[in-house]
Amino acid sequence: MKITCQRESLTNAFSLAASIAPTRSPKEILQNVKVTAAGGKLTLTATDMEVGIRLELEDGVEIEVEGTALLPVQRTMAILRESNDETISMETDDSGIRVRGSRSKYRLPGNDPDEFPAVAGFDEEKYHVLPTRLFREMVKRTVFATDPESSRYALGGVLLELEESTVTAVGTDGRRLARMEGVGESIGGHQTTGSSTIVPTRAIQLMERALSDKDETVDVAARSNDLLLRTSRAVIYSRLVEGRYPNWRQVLPKRENAIQLDMTVGPLFAALRQAAIVTDHESRGIDFTFADGTLKLEASTAEIGESQIELPIAYDGEPITLTMDHRYLADFCKVLDNESNFIMEIESGAAPALLTTDDGYGYVIMPMARDR
Repeated sequence: MKITCQRESLTNAFSLAASIAPTRSPKEILQNVKVTAAGGKLTLTATDMEVGIRLELEDGVEIEVEGTALLPVQRTMAILRESNDETISMETDDSGIRVRGSRSKYRLPGNDPDEFPAVAGFDEEKYHVLPTRLFREMVKRTVFATDPESSRYALGGVLLELEESTVTAVGTDGRRLARMEGVGESIGGHQTTGSSTIVPTRAIQLMERALSDKDETVDVAARSNDLLLRTSRAVIYSRLVEGRYPNWRQVLPKRENAIQLDMTVGPLFAALRQAAIVTDHESRGIDFTFADGTLKLEASTAEIGESQIELPIAYDGEPITLTMDHRYLADFCKVLDNESNFIMEIESGAAPALLTTDDGYGYVIMPMARDR
């Protein structure tokens, strides 16, 4: 193999592929990215046997001799990042891989590319087509609510439900739940069944990273044990989390007598940050009292002090005090614009709060026990 590439575009592509390769593994060969030069483009593949990527690079690539090579992740990444050259050339021979810049030369050991595991391509006839913007929002608005450290494996990923024209993503850690719905298109009758299409947190974050602003749509195919995502330049494969997802529909409150309050993200988030100044890791609860046209946020921590912040709201009913973990409400605010409006639905101090937007986003926060 003998190639010359624009360093910046190669660095970006290699960095994405390298993020999948494990830093430690009993199979040392997995700590490489496989590069295949053929047909006027480079194909970079990487896997940790749970997640895999095939990434194509065509811009800024000149191929003198077609072939394949295994590039060690850490050393190659360091060379690409530290170099100031516009172009980098790579050449393989019997002794390994030579990497050259205008004033730099490296020789790296070369393992046998044929020993590298194959990474699945996208050959599905049944799949869903989703707007790229929707897929990004679905990941951004749900992945933070998952719990990869949980002993309940199903909570360590995002549930995807793909129906004929409706797509739903759900994330939960058992104390709060985020759900995002949107519209997609089923090709060949593709749909998921049951509640087992759970994509690991790390894998779905990687899928979101792989999306390009140039891509208007992405293709998603769910199979019995894995999921494939295809963009114009990449295919990402991920095994699914084993287990069944909790019945999330039962968690979303359906109430007739709940109070619905029109709120704006910016002012609420500002008040929340102020109230949270006197909280710590042990004392995370903030009392939210709704009464007399005012939302009062109160926090108290023995060694730190007390806070009381007021925010005008359109509510003059009976006083309701609800205690919530301020981090959970902050997470909701962070994934929306400050100007975004939403409905906060409350019923009592013992019932969960439901926050909804008009673009298909719903978020449930379970109340905390009041200790004061």
